[in-house]
Amino acid sequence: MTVAGGPVTMRRLIDDAAEQLAAAGVGSPRVDAELLAAHVAGTDRGLVGFTVPDTDFAQRFGALVARRAQRVPLQHLTGTAAFGPVTVHVGPGVFVPRPETEALLEWALAQPLPAEPVIVDLCTGSGALALALATARPRARVVAVDDSPDALRYARRNAEGTSVEVVSADVTSADLLTELDGAVDLLVTNPPYIPTGAQLEPEVAQYDPSHALFGGPDGMAVIDHIVVAAARLLRPGGFCAVEHDDTTSVRTVDAFTRVARFTDVTARHDLTGRPRFVTAVRDE
Repeated sequence: MTVAGGPVTMRRLIDDAAEQLAAAGVGSPRVDAELLAAHVAGTDRGLVGFTVPDTDFAQRFGALVARRAQRVPLQHLTGTAAFGPVTVHVGPGVFVPRPETEALLEWALAQPLPAEPVIVDLCTGSGALALALATARPRARVVAVDDSPDALRYARRNAEGTSVEVVSADVTSADLLTELDGAVDLLVTNPPYIPTGAQLEPEVAQYDPSHALFGGPDGMAVIDHIVVAAARLLRPGGFCAVEHDDTTSVRTVDAFTRVARFTDVTARHDLTGRPRFVTAVRDE
């Protein structure tokens, strides 16, 4: 198969796609082009450049590239998102896990937990963080909580065949998981935290569910409730990590300080160097 200017090779198709995506304002055009090509070819990104495209590859690949150029999220086109050691199903109605949250995951995995810890992931979305923790801690009891029907559908699908317990509950409720009061070793959360009215990339504004994004005028509406719940749920010496907007690090630290049940309250940065999450230890 050839076109004007030479044979149609995989590398040429990817080059052309990357140019198209760059012109559309996609932030990582080459990476996205390679990942879409690998998805269509049924291979890995590292091998796709050496793959010979079959007769209908160009058409199928071109259709996906056109949609990505319209700023449909890459993960919606492939149907999956990688997060730490796991890959989860995602799509319309569920928040796509972000690489920035992997810094929180790394912190959580570094904490000295008991052999069979109780771990809670609030606002679990697709379940990515809960599943990553369960994979690393196979003897843990991991409870993943959300109240979005769409998110719960994805979380339950992703948790099939694992030990992760997916629970439908409102994380701002005063009686959240009362059966676990004082028994949780690690509580993590990536809650809705974007201040209302913030400017967002098209992939986020048009495709991520607003319920998973916005945390009120100051971004703290859900976080404030979660910090109070964490003080009740965690055992003495238990660990907590709360992701937040890069403008609300000080407010999140203040939320822990106001509750006055935590020590070692620490503001931390993500892999890009931005303030991203706060950690704390339940006092003794």
